[in-house]
Amino acid sequence: MTIRTFCTLAAAIFALIALLQLSRIVMGWSVTLNGFDVPFWASWIAVTVAGGLSFVGFRAAMRS
Repeated sequence: MTIRTFCTLAAAIFALIALLQLSRIVMGWSVTLNGFDVPFWASWIAVTVAGGLSFVGFRAAMRS
C-alpha cells in the first residue's frame, strides 16, 4: 500500500465518521453507553476532530 493510498483511505474513513456524527445531530438520534446518555455536544467535538483529520489526510494524499 502506498502512502497516497493510505492517506486517502484514512481520510475517507474519518470523513465517514464525521458525516455519521453530523447525521446523529441533525436527526436527533440518542446514544446510550452503559446507561449513560451521550450529549450532543460530544458529537460536535467528534465532527470537528474527524473532519479536521479527514481534511489533513486528503491534503497529505494530494501532496504525496
